[in-house]
Amino acid sequence: MSERPLIDPATEKVVSLADETKFAPNGIVSRTLLHTDTTRVVLFGFAEGQELTEHTSTQQAVIQILSGECEFSLAGQPRLVKAGDLLYMPPNLRHAVKATKPFSMLLTLTKPLEKPAAPSLPGRKDALQLV
Repeated sequence: MSERPLIDPATEKVVSLADETKFAPNGIVSRTLLHTDTTRVVLFGFAEGQELTEHTSTQQAVIQILSGECEFSLAGQPRLVKAGDLLYMPPNLRHAVKATKPFSMLLTLTKPLEKPAAPSLPGRKDALQLV
């Protein structure tokens, strides 16, 4: 059974991220705070040394480091990030994370807008050509 998000999208709510962040010895704790058709917000607590191996997502991601520090590998390039830092990742970017110290982060995933079909121009078959 999947956990119910903390926030009901139809109702306003104030959430204390510090109070909601949980840590487990030698583990990673995640909690979905909000889930809608287009957005998902997840709160993570990582114990030192824990990691997520390289992967991709089809969604756009914004990550706010709330406490501690970690190493984020973006497209194979490692970067040390710490509390107060913000990362943006476009869809399909290879990334991984390793906790260099205990840390917490807020992950916001959004579905990218679908690309609209190219408009056709009557009488101009050559107006739009893709090379």
